Amino acid sequence: MVVATYSCDQCGAETYQPIQSSSFMPLLMCPSRECQTNRAGGRLYLQSRGSKFIKYQELKIQEHSDQVPVGNLPRSISVSVQGENTRLVQPGDHVSVTGIFLPVRQTGFRQLLQGLLSDTYLEAHHIICMSKSEQEELGEAELTEEELRQITEEDFYDKLAGSIAPEIYGHEDVKKALLLLLVGGVDQNPRGMKIRGNINICLMGDPGVAKSQLLSYITRLAPRSQYTTGRGSSGVGLTAAVLRDPLTGELTLEGGALVLADQGVCCIDEFDKMLESDRTAIHEVMEQQTLSIAKAGILTTLNARCAILAAANPAYGRYNPKRSLEQNIQLPAALLSRFDLLWLIQDRPDRDNDLRLAQHITYVHQHSRQPPCQFQQLDMGLMRRYVATCKRKQPAVPESLADYITAAYVEMRKEARANKDTTYTSARTLLGILRLATALARLRRVDMVEKEDVNEAMRLMEMSKDSLLVDKGQPNRMQRPSELIFAAIRELVPPGGTHAVQLTEAEQHCVSKGFTPTQFQAALSEYEELNIWQVNQKKTRLTFI
Repeated sequence: MVVATYSCDQCGAETYQPIQSSSFMPLLMCPSRECQTNRAGGRLYLQSRGSKFIKYQELKIQEHSDQVPVGNLPRSISVSVQGENTRLVQPGDHVSVTGIFLPVRQTGFRQLLQGLLSDTYLEAHHIICMSKSEQEELGEAELTEEELRQITEEDFYDKLAGSIAPEIYGHEDVKKALLLLLVGGVDQNPRGMKIRGNINICLMGDPGVAKSQLLSYITRLAPRSQYTTGRGSSGVGLTAAVLRDPLTGELTLEGGALVLADQGVCCIDEFDKMLESDRTAIHEVMEQQTLSIAKAGILTTLNARCAILAAANPAYGRYNPKRSLEQNIQLPAALLSRFDLLWLIQDRPDRDNDLRLAQHITYVHQHSRQPPCQFQQLDMGLMRRYVATCKRKQPAVPESLADYITAAYVEMRKEARANKDTTYTSARTLLGILRLATALARLRRVDMVEKEDVNEAMRLMEMSKDSLLVDKGQPNRMQRPSELIFAAIRELVPPGGTHAVQLTEAEQHCVSKGFTPTQFQAALSEYEELNIWQVNQKKTRLTFI
């Protein structure tokens, strides 16, 4: 309120009161000459429709964690925003504030300063500004043609994935999945129903396999992110806290980590150590992308459209392959099914791999950077800007791929019934494949999903499932791919009939199991040279000899 308007119940005269602070004392007695002459003692009543109001918003800004003085808590400051400066930022944004610092307690100095400075200056002086270097750092600046050409050259998918935490050795497929998590899929809203596009990933595994380091890097790489740990976060810290506003005395909501990470990434470390009462709030966020609050008479629904990246340790120190997934992680199946990808990272002793890992760690410790490789890693600012460019695309799935995707899903359901120890395959698995495929199309900055995107999405899905089966005697990708492809094609040969298989059917069957078309063609040539099968000249039929 800027000007309060009153009307007298005796003479009807209007009285105006300028307001120059956040609180004021309303006028009670009518100051008009008629009431004073007649001594009528008219009472004033506030007229809301006749008063003048301006838009007002209070921002609370907290300094970055890397700028906190040693041994101190992060400092915060309240910013009063008026007029056209309101509703320009959202919770979690990075802003630079310029303006005039007005001490709240020194009201005399504040009124003096407001009297010296005109209202036009205060309104014209924009409170939020950001330099070009800050925009580039947060990924909001546009990419130049030279930078786009530098990123999208040959093998750009591998280069972008390798640029994520390059100091960490290996985990190529895990880094590709994290890259797709940053880009995200496309949100769908058919007839009021919401289908999320954000990708949720859970990293599980033995201690010392760099799970927390990957989460920390993603937190720094994402333009909007929140990092929290399981036991250090309460249910209120994740959702929202009910506080009493010191100015108005009303109950207000203070957003938690999931609300502050809206349109971003929320990284939760030590996910298995959370209390069950605190973990129940995540179920709704992971699928409905909303947060329902019913506290102290406040009934509301907040937006929490964030991708969740969780890291969990096995219950008994190391992953026990003789136990099921739920027994190792001790998380409910309803929660695990909401993750699009479940990666198990195990620490297995292997002489050659241990030697390469030790050399990598020693080089990083000596030179404070990753060892040289076949391509130049991209810096963090350039990665942010390219991810922001990819998010503007809204690719769609063409009709021609519908039958291919449904046939692959039916095949995955068939394998899930045969293998009792695998994770539960449901319709959420199909939605996860579509989300990964649209994220890959976004990464290539195209408007339509192609067959290669679906193949890569299914390959990542199969690789994540194979990581859970690697020590259980199940087929895995550590064996030769050509041998597994040969076994998959042998399954298509009808018993007692002709020993011929359609080549397109064989390729689709192998791709649905997680193999790439390149691996299929290599196996085709290898066994053809061994005279195990023959392919006709039109490349349509495969016949066993």
